[in-house]
Amino acid sequence: MGTVETFIDYLNNSSKVVFFGGAGVSTESGIPDFRSKDGLYNQHDIRFDQYRPEYLLSHSCLVDHPEVYFEFHRQKMDTRNIDPNDAHKYLAKLEEAGKLTAIVTQNIDGLHQKAGSKKVYEIHGSALRNYCSKCGKTYPEDYIFENKDSIPKCSCGGTIRPDITLYEEGLPEDAVRGAISAIASADMLIIGGTSLTVYPAASYIDYFRGKYLVIINQSPLNIKTDSNTLVVSERIGDFFRQVAKEEGVEL
Repeated sequence: MGTVETFIDYLNNSSKVVFFGGAGVSTESGIPDFRSKDGLYNQHDIRFDQYRPEYLLSHSCLVDHPEVYFEFHRQKMDTRNIDPNDAHKYLAKLEEAGKLTAIVTQNIDGLHQKAGSKKVYEIHGSALRNYCSKCGKTYPEDYIFENKDSIPKCSCGGTIRPDITLYEEGLPEDAVRGAISAIASADMLIIGGTSLTVYPAASYIDYFRGKYLVIINQSPLNIKTDSNTLVVSERIGDFFRQVAKEEGVEL
């Protein structure tokens, strides 16, 4: 069987499918990943070139250079007008069909939900949620992007920040617990669009004890495989379009 037929066979023999994905899921929507040749870490911008990319996404930058942090966030993290691609849409259809039990995403763009997915564990948070770091009051998704103040402030005096997990911060506990539980109970795990280099998120796949493992990534991953592992070296959107066509699913 070819990769598409094998994937469908795995699906037909599974009842609890979980998807674990990263930046590569959203690149076909026009959102750059981080580490590739054209990724966010390799983009040159005179406003930010003096800082390491990791620093611009760190708690230290938010606290020590908030003007720089919020300028970077407004310029690089605004995904409000980005549409989900066929990878997001296919996964939403898979959930709608009762096969997919959860999505575990490292992305902060909210595109899985925009495509219609309901059970999404955002282990790095979301750029579409904001809250006051002092009193906890929540603010709408447009607030930081539309606010003209260089550092958005709450009425209590606290800084309004996006609900994303920055470097030096712990991951959201509820999302982590849900993600680990979903992966541990899955009989099929699909890993897609991720280099598996960001920890601790990448370690969560170690909880998988199911039968079928599918890896969809253009670059090889350093992960143990066996006879029930399907490796697909394609863009994830391209592959899911082929699967949907074979299944007669309209995206």
